[in-house]
Amino acid sequence: MAKEYDLVILGGGTGGYVAAIRASQLGLTVAVVEKSKLGGTCLHSGCIPSKALLRSAEVYQTAKRAEEFGIMTSDVALNYKRVQERKQNIVTQLYNGVQHLMKKGKIDLYEGFGRILGPSIFSPMPGTISVELNNGEENEMLIPKNVIISTGSRPKTLPGLTIDGSFVMTSDEALQMNELPSSIVIVGGGVIGIEWASMLADFDVDVTVIEYSDHILPTEDRDVSREMQKLLTKKGIQVITSAKVLPDTLQIENGIQISAEVKGEMSTYKADKLLVSVGRQANVEGIGLENTDIVVENGVIATNEYYQTKESHIYAIGDVIGGLQLAHVASHEGIVAVEHLKDENPLPIDYETISKCVYSNPEVASVGLTEEQAREKDYVLRVGKFPFKAIGKALVYGESEGFVKIIADKKTNDVLGVHMIGPHVTDMISEAGLAKVLDATPWEIAHTIHPHPSLSEAIGEAALSVNGKAIHF
Repeated sequence: MAKEYDLVILGGGTGGYVAAIRASQLGLTVAVVEKSKLGGTCLHSGCIPSKALLRSAEVYQTAKRAEEFGIMTSDVALNYKRVQERKQNIVTQLYNGVQHLMKKGKIDLYEGFGRILGPSIFSPMPGTISVELNNGEENEMLIPKNVIISTGSRPKTLPGLTIDGSFVMTSDEALQMNELPSSIVIVGGGVIGIEWASMLADFDVDVTVIEYSDHILPTEDRDVSREMQKLLTKKGIQVITSAKVLPDTLQIENGIQISAEVKGEMSTYKADKLLVSVGRQANVEGIGLENTDIVVENGVIATNEYYQTKESHIYAIGDVIGGLQLAHVASHEGIVAVEHLKDENPLPIDYETISKCVYSNPEVASVGLTEEQAREKDYVLRVGKFPFKAIGKALVYGESEGFVKIIADKKTNDVLGVHMIGPHVTDMISEAGLAKVLDATPWEIAHTIHPHPSLSEAIGEAALSVNGKAIHF
């Protein structure tokens, strides 16, 4: 028998389950269809497990240099099996928490693959969901008044590079490694590639990064990119930029060998494993879009600012619509979509106020325009920059590399962008995000008294530096 709901959500990842909770808060009857596990990529094969591994790598490196802090240790060793066990325990704890939230919100969960049907005996409009249940039972038919598509994304690969899960991997397979390789080549120097490069190097793996662009972290400010490359090289990571990997040269025999064209010259790289990290691809296939008027452009679903598709009762959020493919973005898109379909008049998201983070060692965090983007928009700029080496807490912490950079509009004095690289900057970027939301000026940030000693003093000093008034450097 078909079941009716106010809202059915395809995909129970960070965007989907948050949308479901918000809809429940607003009194809607809600069902979530998830083919795998609640929490999606972020919880099970992305944000959380990778950050758990990064934390273990950080602790391992800290233990190795404990004598710098006056702590005498010996025989510091890495037990990667225990690292993986800790990662899985964290994922399990959070997974149990999400399941509890579904029960608390009286949200029905269907474990299976959902497809959107066209007009039928169930509904004159497309949107009825047929769920192919994982347990093999007869398909469930769900009749919603509204639908949210939150099917997420999966790792891309390069044409000709076949992922075998053993020698050639994406981040999905790398997270499941039972033991570390002695060496690895990472194709792609974006966020995921750099996080893995940093982590594996801290685990004493010999790492080479091959990036097609002329700089790593190509979406970040150039100053940050240059500083990151310098610090990764200092770790012993080989960073190759302006390089085109040639998939047809891949050889697998007790390891991998692959060639790349680097600034017109051919170079060959050998390692135990190859990690392909060249972005993510939206999951738009097989979910019944062809039964609707929904438009797919450049591989992602087209929506308006409230995440409505061409079918006004069907919304789409998260990685499946492209843009900033970040968990916190998907969550807030889900909230906006739910509030819009419930006529709550939500404000559209201003993507220039969304913080972005790279959880490598050192960390990177940013919000707003890069210096290059601001100049392309013909802003006349004031730029302030302050190094962590002049911050007492950074020296105490033992991590003084990096800086905070603030970009302001000379005409209005509004903050246009804030960029950080250094210790714990992913925990500090929200101050800059709030400054963007409030159209703050560097003077207002500097006028906010930052506690001493704290890493956040670098933000206040960088704000002073915009007008040449930094105190401690």
